[in-house]
Amino acid sequence: MDAVDRTRARMPLAPVGEELSPTDRTRFARHLLLPGVGDAGQRRLRAARVLVVGAGGLGSPILLYLAAAGVGRITVVDDDSVDATNLQRQVVHGTADVGRPKVDSAVDALAALAPGVTVVPVSERLTGATVLDLVADHDVVVDGADNFPTRYLVGDACARLGVPHVWGSVYQHDAQVSVWWAGEGPCYRCVFPNPPPPGSVPSCSTGGVLGASCGAVGSVMAEEVVKLLVGVGEPLVGRLLLHDAWRQEWSTLPVAADPGCVVCGAGADPRRPLGLEGEGHGMDENGSAAAESTLPSISVSGLARRLADRAEGGDDFVLVDVREPGEREVVTIPGSFAVPLGQVRQDEGASVAKAADGIPALVYCKSGARSVEAVRLLRSRGVDAVDVTGGVLAWIDEVDPSLPAY
Repeated sequence: MDAVDRTRARMPLAPVGEELSPTDRTRFARHLLLPGVGDAGQRRLRAARVLVVGAGGLGSPILLYLAAAGVGRITVVDDDSVDATNLQRQVVHGTADVGRPKVDSAVDALAALAPGVTVVPVSERLTGATVLDLVADHDVVVDGADNFPTRYLVGDACARLGVPHVWGSVYQHDAQVSVWWAGEGPCYRCVFPNPPPPGSVPSCSTGGVLGASCGAVGSVMAEEVVKLLVGVGEPLVGRLLLHDAWRQEWSTLPVAADPGCVVCGAGADPRRPLGLEGEGHGMDENGSAAAESTLPSISVSGLARRLADRAEGGDDFVLVDVREPGEREVVTIPGSFAVPLGQVRQDEGASVAKAADGIPALVYCKSGARSVEAVRLLRSRGVDAVDVTGGVLAWIDEVDPSLPAY
């Protein structure tokens, strides 16, 4: 297939909309000049309806480029508010937006960039009860979510309805992008039938992320949306695009539909609950390991009292930080020593058991998920391990607000 043929590889998803005004022709002149887009393609973009899940690191460049491209209606879903730590990569928001709902900040930013685009904010978390109606009302869904429950929910809904699903993820400096499209190629479940074990894949809030990687990957995702709407080029259907920013390498892997897929396979049950609901993966709604209330625990205020008592000669204990080294560079609870959760898993808690040597081990992480796993493992070795509820974030909120959060 030559270069000309590649510009007309698939049928467009959006209809040809109304005529362009002289102002539109000036604004979108570079698209009008572009082979494969032109007048009809730009009118398709204007008539298109795109659902963007997440207004964060990936959602930011996606929203900006889709609005700039003239996509007629963009629905943005996010139940979070802007935090100062977001600004390193979430470029649709500014310093003045800290504390505002992300969807409100995004609406204002897109209105300033492209006043002709209709932006519909949805400031709530998607659920199995709402996702199908929302997906069905759009031509393409773009998934910039940062947690596995939402990814699986969106992927299942798109596969059930046959709506193309542009997906991407970034971890530190590595990224993946694909277009899942049941009936045309694999859906998300075909390639990732189950989420990873809880706590095995750190989020960007614990593992870090290169902000510019979000821009690079989000731009690729926006490209895929435009291609699908206009009917130009070769979408990433049946291919998984991999990116390593440190090595500055891009590569693709072929991926195929699974005939036995529980969502889009021939024997799939259309009444099956969407997403991870009822699958017993032990994740909360943010994709973290679910806490176990049966484990011994102590509040951060209780920990502060224990630390003060120990300084006055009270009962001894060891305070264990199971976060990663980079997190400790940001903030620590005074008097703790570091044993990352990966090391606790690797040596089955032997390093902590040696340090504790018969005294209690009080264990904390960022917010509680990793410490629960560490406490469970340590107690199986006979260590008197106690979970510090809420972790270092609770310590900052309740004990020492002067410390930096992340």
